[in-house]
Amino acid sequence: MPKSDASASASPGSSSTSTPTPASARLALVAAGVTVVLWASAFVSIRSAGAAYSPGALALGRLLAGALVLGVVLLVRREGLPPRAAWPGILVSGLLWFGVYMVALNWGEQEVDAGTAAMLVNVGPILIALLGARFLGETLPPRLLAGMAVSFAGAVAVGLSMSGEDGHASVLGVALCLLAAVAYAGGVVAQKPALARASALQVTTFGCAIGAAACLPFAGQLVTEAARAPLSATANMVYLGVFPTALAFTTWAYALARTTAGRMGATTYAVPALVVLMAWALLGELPGALTLVGGALCLAGVAVSRSRPRTAASPESGAGGGRKEAAGERRQ
Repeated sequence: MPKSDASASASPGSSSTSTPTPASARLALVAAGVTVVLWASAFVSIRSAGAAYSPGALALGRLLAGALVLGVVLLVRREGLPPRAAWPGILVSGLLWFGVYMVALNWGEQEVDAGTAAMLVNVGPILIALLGARFLGETLPPRLLAGMAVSFAGAVAVGLSMSGEDGHASVLGVALCLLAAVAYAGGVVAQKPALARASALQVTTFGCAIGAAACLPFAGQLVTEAARAPLSATANMVYLGVFPTALAFTTWAYALARTTAGRMGATTYAVPALVVLMAWALLGELPGALTLVGGALCLAGVAVSRSRPRTAASPESGAGGGRKEAAGERRQ
């Protein structure tokens, strides 16, 4: 029988984020952490693979590797096809996030410096929060807005420090990075309802496959460039498909199913800080003072956005409060 960890939440009016248990909340936080770390590592790998592969070919190769791994896992787990109601969200997220976003970002980073690209793409989490409020009915609590503002300021600081004096930008590059941010936000908001009807593995697998199908026009470039690319570049492309795509997008979907789109989007502001640390450790790129300050602001903003206000003890707590809690348990 096909298995789905979202089947319990597929009933009308249910929501996978309504009453998460403490254990589920902890697992979601761990899943989000895995996603952020792997997405940060992708920036290091893209530097190597992007030198040998064009934007479309790199996106297609990455998606094919990811779809292959996810397909094998899906068959082993025997989860089968997602329910019909989940397909609209899977289709839109597959085209926007797995397809348009990856090609636009790869292309945009060839037209603008890394700092400018980072600043423009980090508009995405803000768009996710706004679109989530408009189309998913999510609230925008003050802590989320404050945390995103702090993190965005940190991302701008990191971006400015990465640009340097020889930074360059073009109108095309700016447009492509903004397109990537919009596609990322639209894909996340479209994916959220699908996760109420299908498992994280199903949504990620078929979204990745749809993105790969959308990138098939680049198949000729991929074959040509793979024949002459160094082994290190191809290995980095495969790594991008297996870990930052197959694994990280699945852990992202798992966490997204258990929290709001806005809160998950804000979590990705930790990526610039981790990229700075990884570039320091793996590439020997010593960060400057502005970079370190920006990274610290990114992490501080994430902490604020994910924090929850403490609820003051009610005067009616005690015997009366206990009776109310008991009544609440009976209603559940």
